[in-house]
Amino acid sequence: MPAHAFGIHDLGLFVVSGLLLNIMPGPDSLLIMTRSATQGWRAGSAAALGIGAGTLVHILAAALGLSALLATSAAAFTAVKLAGAAYILYMALGLLRSRRRDGAAAAPAVPPLPYRKIFAQGFLTNVLNPKVALFFLAFVPQFIDAGAPDKALAFVVLGCIFNINGMLWCHGLAVFTAQASRRIKLNPSVALWLNRATGGLFVWLGVKLALSKPS
Repeated sequence: MPAHAFGIHDLGLFVVSGLLLNIMPGPDSLLIMTRSATQGWRAGSAAALGIGAGTLVHILAAALGLSALLATSAAAFTAVKLAGAAYILYMALGLLRSRRRDGAAAAPAVPPLPYRKIFAQGFLTNVLNPKVALFFLAFVPQFIDAGAPDKALAFVVLGCIFNINGMLWCHGLAVFTAQASRRIKLNPSVALWLNRATGGLFVWLGVKLALSKPS
């Protein structure tokens, strides 16, 4: 069924804009790169799938009008914002506390995590970020006609397209990061530095999120 049947316009521009927005660095990309570099592309893909699941929650919430509450209620925005910031800072603490074990030159800086836990990290990092909800509310409606027969359905269709593009980018990032790590023969000292540097960036992102305000 053609896009205009849903009341969607400028689909090509939407796809290109979505790809550019997905490429922009953020906590999702940092999580994928860290897990891929230290535990392989499958771990990065697990994080990406969690992020995709979190994005679907935002898409459905926005389509149902629930995310509008975050844009109009300061209390709701603050609650979700602080929960997301707290989780990002919790992850940052774990990365900053990474240590290399003495006498274990080949040991990874961070113990491998089960894929289900990595999936949960990706999901929570994304779903607890109210900026994602506000982004969908601000960006997606620009590509929906005012006279669309079913605006909620058009929103879901565009959101799914955005999420599919995002997943392609995230999985590609996971594979690229893992391959790059193998080629440079990432040793425990470098992996330790990577985790601590990422932890520092997560601290910055968590504080930034905590201090953010609805636009």
